[in-house]
Parts: sequence; C-alpha cells; structure tokens
Amino acid sequence: MSETAAPSLSVFRHRDFRTYQIARLCAVLAMQIESVAIGWQVYEVTGSALALGYTGLAQFVPFLAFCLIGGQVADRFDRRIILAICQSVMFLCSLALLSFSLGHITDVRFVYGVLVLFGTARAFYAPAGGALTPHLVPKNELTRAVAVNSTTWQVATIAGPAVGGVLYGWAGATGAYLGSASLCALTVVWILSLKVRTGRASSQPLSFSTLVAGLGFVRRQRLLLGSITLDLFAVLLGGAVALLPIYARDVLHTGPWGLGLLRCAPAAGAAVVAVMLAMRPLGGRAGWKMFTAVAIFGAATLVFGMSKSLPLSLVALAIAGAADMVSVVVRHTLELMATPDEMRGRVGAVNMMCIGASNELGEFRAGWLAEHVGAIPAVVTGAVGTLAIVAIWAWGFPELRKVDRLETAGRPTPAEPQPAESPTAQAG
Repeated sequence: MSETAAPSLSVFRHRDFRTYQIARLCAVLAMQIESVAIGWQVYEVTGSALALGYTGLAQFVPFLAFCLIGGQVADRFDRRIILAICQSVMFLCSLALLSFSLGHITDVRFVYGVLVLFGTARAFYAPAGGALTPHLVPKNELTRAVAVNSTTWQVATIAGPAVGGVLYGWAGATGAYLGSASLCALTVVWILSLKVRTGRASSQPLSFSTLVAGLGFVRRQRLLLGSITLDLFAVLLGGAVALLPIYARDVLHTGPWGLGLLRCAPAAGAAVVAVMLAMRPLGGRAGWKMFTAVAIFGAATLVFGMSKSLPLSLVALAIAGAADMVSVVVRHTLELMATPDEMRGRVGAVNMMCIGASNELGEFRAGWLAEHVGAIPAVVTGAVGTLAIVAIWAWGFPELRKVDRLETAGRPTPAEPQPAESPTAQAG
C-alpha cells in the first residue's frame, strides 16, 4: 500500500505504536503540568524575569553537555530500556519538587538543581525516543507516524498547561507536582510494556569520532542542516514561553488559569495542523511551505508581543503554534527519511540539541532581555529577528526551499566507513 493510499489512521493498527503514544501522552502531560507549576512558583517567589530565564538555562546546560553522548547510547543499547530509565529519573525529579513544596522551601536554587537533573535525563531520553518511531511502523507509514507523534505531543501540550493551572489554583504547587509524579510513574509502566526490542543499531566502537558522527552527517546533508538550523534560530529569537507568566500577570492581568490558557494556545493550533497532516500529508512544495510557515510564526509572535488583550493573545499564539507544526513535521520527516538506522540516535541528538538550544536557551535570552528592556520589547525584537532569519535561510538554502514531496526528498546516504568491530564488543 502506498503512503498516499494508506488509511489516515492505519498507524494505530500497530500495537507498540499505540502503546508508545499513550506513554508519550502521559510523559508530556507530566512535563507540561510541572512546567506551569515551576514557572508560576518561581515568578511568585522572585518576581524576576531573569529567574524565569534561569529555569530554561538550568535544563539546557546539562542537555547540551550530554546530548551527543545520549545519541551514541541510543545507537548502542535498547532504546526502550533507555526511555524507561530516563522517565524513572524524571519521576524522581517530580518527587523532589513535591517534597520541596511540602517542606515550604522557597529557595529557587533547589528548583534549579532539580531542573539540571531533569535536563540530563532529557539528553538521553530525546534521541532514544526520536529513533524508536521507525521500529514501530512500516517505512511507508513513517510520515503519518511523525504527524501522529506530533499530534500526541500537542494534545498533551494543550491539556497539560490547563490541567497544571487548575491543579495549581486548587491545591497549589503541591497538587501540580503530585499530578506530574503520578503521570511519570504511568509512563514508565507503558514504556516497559512495549514488545519492540531495538537492540544494537551501531557496531562501531566507542570513540570521539563516533560520538560526533551525527554532527558530521548533518553538516553534509544540506536539507537537514538547513531545516534544523532554521528552527534553531527562528525559535531561539521568537520564543516567548518563558515570559508567559509575566504576560499573564502584568500585561494581560490574569491568574494561573490564564497562564494555563496561554501555555496551551500554541499547542491547540499545532494540534489542529498535526491532525490535518496525519489525515492528509503535506503534499508538494513542502520546502516553500516550511519557509512560509516559519514566517507566519514570526508574524504571529509579533502580534502577541504587542497585544494587551487576552483573546487576541490566545489567537496569535494559536496561529504561531499551527505554523510551527508545519516546520516540525517537515524537519522530523526529513531527518528520519534521510538517516540510516545506525545513525538515527546520533543525528536525533544533534536535532534535539538544536531544539533544546532554541527552547531553553531561548527562554534564557527572553528572560535576560526582559530583565533589561522589559517583556514586550524582548518579544517584539525577537519576532522581528525570526522574520529576518527566514529571509536569510531562504536565500542561503535554496535546496531546502525547492523541496517538493517529503516522501522522496530525504534519501539515506551511507554513514561514515565503520572500523571493524572488536571481537570483545558486547551487543547493547
């Protein structure tokens, strides 16, 4: 059955794919609930935009430090076990935050310490999770599987902040962290129930060259390099998530429930587009559509930055999320289609490093700039920067702009020549 002829929901007939989606749903719900609680609690205690920026930096630094190692681990050991271990660490992080809340600890350095551990777990979780999807569905259904993955993520990102806001408003940070810990525990159960065993994808011995092989692969693949770096710099400049607590309280004059709405608005728009792409793939002129979508993301962020109305702000964020989803599907599909299995963990690590830089480092940029010039100028200047990035990348990566159909755009190329495996090497 061809990709275009496959039923839109055919990927759900695969038992492990269904199970993985439930695990992802629980994991992202937990993360979003926790994120809302941390953001509101830190700003409530400190009243500082820079303190909010540090929540992103605390996650990004360990993520950057360990992500390449995480990619190599994902190519050498069973990816299911890696996910279960990492999610168990995230469960412990939720319990630590819960204990801080119960103990009425207000020193935010404890929160930053937990976020460092959380960022370290993510450095191993993200490459393994991204590389697992091709093992759950046939290759001809991979594009739809990517869209469904994104749909699950966005549905959880819609519900998570709303639930987090309600829990925080009802039972404070304690209620939110308890909900997050419960969902993390469920995630571990669902991951361990997966029947797939990926084993060892790469037989290369451990070395510095194999550690950084993903960087070299992305550098040689212009489509991957262009799509990954476009997202990196567009979101690094245009991201406004870290400043949503400030907008909620000081600009839009709302409370935790309003913050929850603001957090879930981009995901609502993204989920609509993800469902549409799962039902009907992007089709032709995918590269041009990607650049257009990132430009719309920048323009919508600009509108949000200048808005003083909660309804207008929600609409702008929803449009930004919808546009960003097009870029997500194009980028991730190109990554999976163009990368051989023995390299997927390491290439996925490079992609996740860039995503982490654009999100967490972008949060620090926004927080630092807002501390010095104010929240509104920080968002507006970032949005203008995103529009400039789109123009520069459209000129600098014409091959990405000219991509037609995703199903034929990414062609796997041979990985670096592999040295002979040591007879004593053990399978992961």
